[in-house]
Amino acid sequence: MESKIEKIVSLTKRRGFIFPGSEIYGGLANSWDYGPLGVELKNNIKKLWWDRFVKSRSDVFGIDSALLMNAKVWEASGHLKEFSDPLSECKKCHNRFRADDEDFKNGKCPNCGSKEVTSEKQFNMMFKTTLGPVESDENIVYFRPETAQGMFVNFKNVMDTTRAKLPFGIAQIGKAFRNEITPGNFIFRTREFEQMEMEYFVRPEEAEEKFEMWRDEMKSWMEDVGINLKHIHELELPDGERAHYSARTIDFEYDFPFGKKELYGLANRTDFDLKNHSKASGVDLKYKNEDSEAFYPFVIEPTWGVDRSVLAVLCDAYDDSDPKHIVLRLKPKLAPYTAAVFPLLANKPELVEKAREIYDDLRGEFSVALDDRGNIGKRYFSQDEIGTPYCITVDFDTLNDDTVTVRDRDTGEQERRKIDELADFLRKGIS
Repeated sequence: MESKIEKIVSLTKRRGFIFPGSEIYGGLANSWDYGPLGVELKNNIKKLWWDRFVKSRSDVFGIDSALLMNAKVWEASGHLKEFSDPLSECKKCHNRFRADDEDFKNGKCPNCGSKEVTSEKQFNMMFKTTLGPVESDENIVYFRPETAQGMFVNFKNVMDTTRAKLPFGIAQIGKAFRNEITPGNFIFRTREFEQMEMEYFVRPEEAEEKFEMWRDEMKSWMEDVGINLKHIHELELPDGERAHYSARTIDFEYDFPFGKKELYGLANRTDFDLKNHSKASGVDLKYKNEDSEAFYPFVIEPTWGVDRSVLAVLCDAYDDSDPKHIVLRLKPKLAPYTAAVFPLLANKPELVEKAREIYDDLRGEFSVALDDRGNIGKRYFSQDEIGTPYCITVDFDTLNDDTVTVRDRDTGEQERRKIDELADFLRKGIS
């Protein structure tokens, strides 16, 4: 019997959400490409995040920093020294794996079961390359392992150009790269991934209050995108398990089909980053207020993984309670298509023409599909499986009274609506 994650992987490939990377060449381990429906779902999540945490707030400013940065950035941030995982190798099958992985128990290789494994050593996870045509130590650069440092090195630029006053945040959405020892579990852990991240700068004495504020904001976000909070567990990381820069960290863990794993993170990075970049660069990164008071702000960092968001949303939306009728119960504002428009019969030109007219009218504002394949029941089932919340059917009555049948994905209920009311109806449905 297929596991839930296997069913979700199958659906995403079959319906055009997510494909194996470089598939025609045999693939590339744990790389994935987002297909026509997957990129819409992913973009809807990112847009919702940006609208909520940047555009609708007066205290957060967005940027888009470079993937490649001066190598001195990573030296100052501690990544060259600290950004590593413990690595062990099986002497029998020569597989390498994280020595702290839960699958590595009692010193036994998770691949072949041998207990002949090497002692752990630290493996730096940053991807290294050289800048320009000459390969030399002076030209070494790294693909960023996180988006955070781009916000820290632009702290002064943002402050100078926006005249921002504490508390304020810098946010961005972007790719990050980590040479993971053991990537896996579909899009959960990959070497190339995307983050929605914010650095929220506060007075040191306000750090705990703002930490709790963002804790609540993150939980509210999860509910908003359809992640069931019953599947969320907060893990307060103790001393010795937090990142080198963190005074406090909470991991929001989710009940994935393959186990309870980290979904999002919230950290108090203190003044570690600004202080170190100020010292290493020689540029004063202190915050100065109207009273000429100068100090390094503390930083509260809420982090959302885009790909893990997609996976958690899919897991909670996937409904196979009726194995013959799979329904993806996505929030309407996240669904790849807001609506699908059907002619009742594909061999009746007048119905097809009217359906296309409605489709053309709606697609200027909404993501909609035009579907005339198979019988009407199969079309409903097909749209349910990709999460389309509303199906609009054009029939012979439509030609006489300009009304259509609108079917709700989750209730199965159908009602007649005037064509000129459809846009308002859909706006309310995705609000």
